[in-house]
Amino acid sequence: MAEESSEREIMRRKLSYGGSIPLLGLGTFTYPIDGDSMEASIIKAIKIGYRHLDTASLYGSEEAVGKAIKKAIANKIVKREDIFVTTKLWCNEHHDPLSALNSSLKRLGLEYVDSYMIHWLVKLKPWASDMVPKEDEFDELDLETTWNHMEKCVDLGLTKTIGVSNFSSKKLLHLLDFASLPPAVNQVEMHLMWRQRKLREVCSSKNVHVTAYSPLGSPWNPYGLKNLLQHPIVHSIASKHEATPAQVALRWILSMGASAVVKSFNESRLEENMASFALKLDEQDLQEIDKLEEKKMATGEFLVNATTSQYKNIQELWDGEI
Repeated sequence: MAEESSEREIMRRKLSYGGSIPLLGLGTFTYPIDGDSMEASIIKAIKIGYRHLDTASLYGSEEAVGKAIKKAIANKIVKREDIFVTTKLWCNEHHDPLSALNSSLKRLGLEYVDSYMIHWLVKLKPWASDMVPKEDEFDELDLETTWNHMEKCVDLGLTKTIGVSNFSSKKLLHLLDFASLPPAVNQVEMHLMWRQRKLREVCSSKNVHVTAYSPLGSPWNPYGLKNLLQHPIVHSIASKHEATPAQVALRWILSMGASAVVKSFNESRLEENMASFALKLDEQDLQEIDKLEEKKMATGEFLVNATTSQYKNIQELWDGEI
């Protein structure tokens, strides 16, 4: 196992600055949170070879992630520099990203993270406490001001890179118009049934790495796509290569030059997902995948309203890319 893990650890993609990102990461968004169980699962994932841990202030998982890293380092499984930690600025933290990151670092018990992202391009008032905001909790967003504060976080050594999440092509290009330091990563929903062709092309042309969340369609969540891993085309490709549907889904993302974060605390699934690196999809497989219907899952509808949000409808939120 030690030799196998060593090989897995080198599977990274160099970012435009700030080092390299592991191509497969562990997502930590789950409800309800069981901190002790999550901590044990993260340590297990690190032992298997996972080196990217994805969290956010919204998730409530930062403390468990930090404790797991601390134990893994103490047990000499990894060094801090081996682990790539991502956390995110929630919508009610746009007024002071620096303080928000310091709070995240305190919960994580770390001196720095590897990536700090704007979670959604929406600003809520500081007292907005629920994930689904009320009409009077929306605030006026100034992306240039927010990004300037994000850049200061890099200057102060609190994060190696800054990035964005849930940004359309138009939003990304607008940010690049004025950013002194560009986003290194755009983390977006991406899977076999939401392939993000246009956004991938834009990100590639601007040297912004794409990380896919919900790469398996989150079939275990109420809002997830139940039919992605059950689709006959996916099953046919998996059978052809003596692989699993999940491995096909992950290998497709890697084939597109992106990385992925997968939420799983099951040891056998963690091993199964890691084995996707050994799978090779051919041109016929890719053509078959392109036949799959496309359906976006995480629409962000809770951030849209006709009165106080800057986005009056879903099309405005995604700039027509939906």
